[in-house]
This record gives sequence, structure tokens and C-alpha cells, in this order.
Amino acid sequence: MADTRPDAAREALPLFPLQTVLLPGTSLPLHVFEPRYRQLTADLLTGAVPDRTFGVVALRSPLLREVDDLDHVHTIGCAARLEEAKPLPDGRYDLTTTGMRRFVLHDIDTRSAPYLIGTVSRLDDLPLAGESDDDEAAEEAASRLGDLARAAHRRYCDAAWPDEGRRTPPSDTDPATLSYLLAADCRLPLTDRQALLEQRAPLPRLREVCRLLNREAGFRSLLRAVPTSLPDMDGGTGAGTARSLN
Repeated sequence: MADTRPDAAREALPLFPLQTVLLPGTSLPLHVFEPRYRQLTADLLTGAVPDRTFGVVALRSPLLREVDDLDHVHTIGCAARLEEAKPLPDGRYDLTTTGMRRFVLHDIDTRSAPYLIGTVSRLDDLPLAGESDDDEAAEEAASRLGDLARAAHRRYCDAAWPDEGRRTPPSDTDPATLSYLLAADCRLPLTDRQALLEQRAPLPRLREVCRLLNREAGFRSLLRAVPTSLPDMDGGTGAGTARSLN
């Protein structure tokens, strides 16, 4: 899945390894307390790191305590923009970030800064029509898949939080972005979220999101039918605060 083109432009990007996957166009709150990521936050705020942008990469193991090799993380990540930083006592921060674009991680520099610096190149989607060049057929398929995915999203929301309303992406959302926005509401395992991030074909990705939402809606409906006295069965779905090395 990596972009191995020799002409792919490469750039340096600070890295924030997490036990979660950030998807383009979606939000990710972060609580920063470790000194090296406090420094990263300060550099983002002061402009020492340009465009308030850093990279989020998912850890391959929840047991990992330190990243110093490419094998420790998934090499397809997502660039994040720092939207807001709330200073807290003792130098900690609460951050609001938004996923921007995917990248391929080629190398990790552990020495140039207190935090990790990655050498990355941009990873764009393939054309909607793929290799067929039939744009009209692709747009029709995208419209049908979009309707199915939105229906699956409604089923998931009704099962997961029936009393909290539903957040629906705008009707004019393009298929590539729609898949990410619908998936962001679903508590998917890291492996599923990473697979969606790595999928470059918009229509297969939207089809997979539809499948995952229907699967998770079924799980949630079953869990609601279980007596509340039983232990929590929702572990392992990727829910909760993103764990990082920070």
C-alpha cells in the first residue's frame, strides 16, 4: 500500500504515535502530558513546526512503550492540524485536532528533536472510476453506495446511542470523505480503522464502511438485549481515550 514512486515528494513531519487511527476530515482530542509532546505542542503553537501540522501513526502493539523503528508503527498515517490548545496546570494541554491527509512513513528520526520526526510522502486516493474511466457509472455507484452507507450509519447510531440524536454528514459530501465521516462515529477496532485508512479506492472503502457499520449495529443491538448485570462486553472495540506514548 505504500507509495514507492521515485518522484513522490518527501517532507519532514513530527509524529505522535497513538493506539488509535486518525481518519481524514475527522476530529481527535488529545491530552498531552509527557514533556516531549508538550514541546511538540509548544512548537506547533509558536510556528517552529509550520502550519500547526503533525502526523498521527498507529502503534502496532498496545504493549509498546517506545517507538524507534518503522516496525513499531503502521506506516500509513494521517496528518493532523492543531485547531485548539487549552493549557492546563503543570504544563499539560488538552488539544483539539483534525485529520487532513494521508501519508506514507518512510523513515523515523529519533535524534533531531525531543519528539519523533518522520520522513513522509503524501498518499492520495485513486480516481473514483478506478481503471474503467467510466465516470458516470462510478458516480451512480457512489450515489447508491452512499445511500446504503448512510442507512447503515442510521442503524448504528440508533443502536449505539438511541437517546442522543444523530450526526449526519451534509448531503453534498463527496464519496471519499463520506466514508471517513461515517466510520468516525463507529467504535471500530484499530485494525478495521487502519484498513480503511490504507484503502485508496473510494468506492471499495465506502462499501467496506457500509459493511462495518451494519456489523457493529448488529453487535450493539445484541449488547442492549443483554441484562445490565453482566460484565461490560464492549472491550476491544477501540472505544475510549486514545492511548499514546505521551
